[in-house]
Amino acid sequence: MSMTPEQAAWFRDTFTKLVDNVDIALMGKRDVVGLVLSAMLAEGHVLLEDAPGTGKTSLAKAIAASVQGTSTRIQFTPDLLPSDVTGVTIYDQQNHKFEFHRGPVFASIVLADEINRASPKTQSALLEVMEESRVTVDGVAHEVGRPFLVLATQNPIEQAGTYKLPEAQLDRFMIKTSIGYPSLAVAERILVGTVDRNPSAKLSPVITTGAVADMADLAATVHVDPAVARYAAQLVEATRDAEATRLGVSVRGAISMIRIAKVHAASQGRHYVVPDDIKLLAAPVWTHRLVLDPEAEFSGISADTVIQRALADVEAPLSRATA
Repeated sequence: MSMTPEQAAWFRDTFTKLVDNVDIALMGKRDVVGLVLSAMLAEGHVLLEDAPGTGKTSLAKAIAASVQGTSTRIQFTPDLLPSDVTGVTIYDQQNHKFEFHRGPVFASIVLADEINRASPKTQSALLEVMEESRVTVDGVAHEVGRPFLVLATQNPIEQAGTYKLPEAQLDRFMIKTSIGYPSLAVAERILVGTVDRNPSAKLSPVITTGAVADMADLAATVHVDPAVARYAAQLVEATRDAEATRLGVSVRGAISMIRIAKVHAASQGRHYVVPDDIKLLAAPVWTHRLVLDPEAEFSGISADTVIQRALADVEAPLSRATA
């Protein structure tokens, strides 16, 4: 059953309230907040490539506070073990049985800080839980619940002592974006001390975690016209055929686009996806999935260049106003 116009209007109003609430802590980063919330409601995950001190922890805490959820922060280091992330089974001598002790990954919002500083083995501990929302330890599956959002960060400048994320793991992130530095006006407020050091602690919840799950289920019912789906598929094909790429957008990347496009459409009060939704989301959803040819990369071509060329070359279908 497709979303109705009335449900789309409710979704838009609730989404706007969430963005307004989280933006109290981020101050002036509404576009980024909206993008991250869209990924959460599409039940995807976010890779933040940003400089230190730009508010990544504040973002995670603000989202958790806005949905009455929990948040944890995992500082990834070279000596971090997989069990430090997922949890471990410990033998209880009094009860004479093994008990599972949950790791920090069991939270609504998980901030995986500097994920590329951990070993590949520890990084891979996140793969199952990001894909299936569960952790398997000693053959027993443990659900992490809904909502579940991994906000992973990496420093784009400092690469000493880091492990590059493999393509298979990058592909698990629905979007890649950055918060960026605050505006001059906001920076001035911070420096003169008019901004609370922990603004997320004073945020009032907008909805419950159960309502977030309902919103995610509702967004999945947004109508996608076959012509719009074909347009997304043609764009994906264009990235694979581009001379500058060794690896184009995957099938998972195409599915991620449709999922988050549905959420974006609903956040605008529409019960159907239009081609402009695909165009707007192409860069954050697809650039991190491309592997460029070394010669093309050396000549100055970027993943964003490939995406923009595909958008220019592939003709978009005419928008349809109704499902």
